[in-house]
Amino acid sequence: MNTYKSFETERLILRPTSEEDAPFMFELLNTPKWLKHIGDRNVRSVEDAKDYIKTRIRPQLERLGFSNYTIIRKSDNVKLGVCGLYDREGLEGIDIGFALLPEHENKGYAFESANEVKRVGLEEFGIARIGAITTKDNVASQKLLEKLGLKFSRTVKLPDDDEELLLYEFQKEAL
Repeated sequence: MNTYKSFETERLILRPTSEEDAPFMFELLNTPKWLKHIGDRNVRSVEDAKDYIKTRIRPQLERLGFSNYTIIRKSDNVKLGVCGLYDREGLEGIDIGFALLPEHENKGYAFESANEVKRVGLEEFGIARIGAITTKDNVASQKLLEKLGLKFSRTVKLPDDDEELLLYEFQKEAL
């Protein structure tokens, strides 16, 4: 079995999401902000969350070596949210994304984890261009993407979805 890399920041551990995270993922995927800004993944039980991890998260990790990371606070091992690099259908290249449980928002965890995931994508996985999508009304996400150095590029629509999303992009400078 492959072992996949985990990463650390000053306050956080970012480790690949696994089936043991199913209860946490069930909670996160059903928060009001997840449902509003990311979408309903039809995860209605911990068992559904386990299946979501097996069928939606794990295959990309096995294929590319990176995917969704569970954000864990070092000081008490509490799971705060997720951050990751995604090969998303309908988007060219790799997309960065993040979400936190509501009680952990506005404490710098999203920026700290996303900044590390961006660094890892560029430096360790050799990704030259990182994109991100967000809904037009998710101003907090837009500000975070800009703080990460991504710039608004254009609007896009994902397959089987009529909502126009904002696409942000970061291009690594050629040496």
